[in-house]
Amino acid sequence: MFGADPAVFAAVFVTLYAAHQVGDHWVQTHVQACGKGAPGWAGRWLCARHVATLTATKVVALALVTVVLALPLNPWAVAAGLAVDAVSHYWADRRTTLLALVAWLDRTVLPGKTAFARLGQPRPGHDDAPHLGTGAYALDQSWHVGWLLVAALLASLGVRS
Repeated sequence: MFGADPAVFAAVFVTLYAAHQVGDHWVQTHVQACGKGAPGWAGRWLCARHVATLTATKVVALALVTVVLALPLNPWAVAAGLAVDAVSHYWADRRTTLLALVAWLDRTVLPGKTAFARLGQPRPGHDDAPHLGTGAYALDQSWHVGWLLVAALLASLGVRS
């Protein structure tokens, strides 16, 4: 039977969330941020490098917290959780994939999602949105946090109080 200690799950989730914020905003390079959605192999490579450094950030943070809190984690479960997180992050950060999902949701079950994704973007031909964050950014980050939940659940499997 699958099961997990709720306290271990909470510690893993908080750790992955904090490491995600650091890895996605501090560790990611400007070149990766600007180019990871580009078409072709150049964009794929930049996105893969970003996901690799992001995942390494999560591994280091999780290792530190595991040692300090003496978390009884199963390495295979942690690896599975981090793999799911990395694949989902790469998928969303290629940008066209997440925007295609937004467009499909807009056409089918959640009208207005495309308009939300465009919130905060500069008008064509203008640089008049000097702020941090757009609707697309909010959708991107919420996608990542949702998958962090899945990753934390996977990483916590088999750990019982």
